[in-house]
Amino acid sequence: MSFSFVPQYAFHRFTDISPGFLGELGVKFLMLDLDNTIAKYSESTPTDSVVRWISDMKNSSIELFFVSNSRRKCRVEIFANTLGIGYIKRARKPSPRSLLSAMESAGFAASESAFAGDQIFTDTLAANRTGVISIIVKPLCLKNPFHALRFAIETPFRAMCARKGGYGQY
Repeated sequence: MSFSFVPQYAFHRFTDISPGFLGELGVKFLMLDLDNTIAKYSESTPTDSVVRWISDMKNSSIELFFVSNSRRKCRVEIFANTLGIGYIKRARKPSPRSLLSAMESAGFAASESAFAGDQIFTDTLAANRTGVISIIVKPLCLKNPFHALRFAIETPFRAMCARKGGYGQY
């Protein structure tokens, strides 16, 4: 377990993370952030591309689980129930507790798990502290000035990521 802000892998968008890539790493359990990783804050239901990607993952025997800091009343439940995956909301990332709880409830070890999210200071740090593979993706939307500033502050840590997922430019 490492206290590091540097992700192990970086992708342009979450849909660039393929079942084949995860399989090569031995990942059977992928935990995901929701807000600005899988869905824009303004989206209240999963888009068709999200539904297709989730289906591809499930068809490849990758188990999925949302671990979200969201405090919005029903957002995480709506997405998780619509997509048929487990979830933890109000996760308090970067604490590793919720990721550990998700792995325990699903029956997976850290060695076969990964976490993908859009924020270095919550998602990447939580993954690294938990000892799972950390995957960073670009946020879906940076229209909010706070999100754009945070992204700018995170840029050096994103740049330090040596493995850009093997799929071209991050």
